[in-house]
Amino acid sequence: MIDLANKRILITGASSGIGKATALLCDSLGASVIISGRNEEKLIETLSQMSDRTQMVTADLTEDAGISFLVDSISQIDGLFHAVGIIQPYPIKFIKRKNIDELLNTNLTSAILLTSNLLKNKKVASSSSFVFISSVSADHPYLGGALYSTSKAALEAFSRSLALEHASQKIRANVLSPALVETEMFKLTQNAYSEDEFQQIINQYPLGIGRPIDVANAAVFFLSDSSKWITGTILKMDGGLLLNSKR
Repeated sequence: MIDLANKRILITGASSGIGKATALLCDSLGASVIISGRNEEKLIETLSQMSDRTQMVTADLTEDAGISFLVDSISQIDGLFHAVGIIQPYPIKFIKRKNIDELLNTNLTSAILLTSNLLKNKKVASSSSFVFISSVSADHPYLGGALYSTSKAALEAFSRSLALEHASQKIRANVLSPALVETEMFKLTQNAYSEDEFQQIINQYPLGIGRPIDVANAAVFFLSDSSKWITGTILKMDGGLLLNSKR
């Protein structure tokens, strides 16, 4: 029921995980996809699995030059799926300015400046859709996750502001808020716990841990016209995790 034919979709963080899964799915649904990331080797691997409608732009969105290069390299788009992000646990008493700068620059500032540049350069068509990736940790913090949770909570606030400011152009902005998904970030989380501790975490998910395609399925709905009356929302995707929450 989802048709992305005649849609031009920009997907950042497309070299792996959720970004890659969404790129492949958008391509299969007929979209002309622009994939971007800073790991050229992995980005080429994604490109090799896609149709000849696909455009690849290697760019580091933590730098102004990278954002400008990406925006200058593309024509007008009908949607953005921003999947750039890192997770680095820091107990609050050990946080340094460089930790704040690195994590917020990647998870938050890249989204804000890319969006700003796309709009300023008239690269966003009317009735377009912006989709950002947050995390359930924005509302349900965890030990060592102060910076990560902060970056995602701020991203959600930014998305709502974007939805309000550009509603007159029928431009929408929504956020997907998943819990644990089997990506490289998942592996980093897994390495932070003992085998027994991590199994206890997994047991809290009634529907099990998510897969990248699970998030991609929701992303294409928000990128499509099927969601044209939905904006400023945050979709929780947690496999039932919060049903078991004692908080």
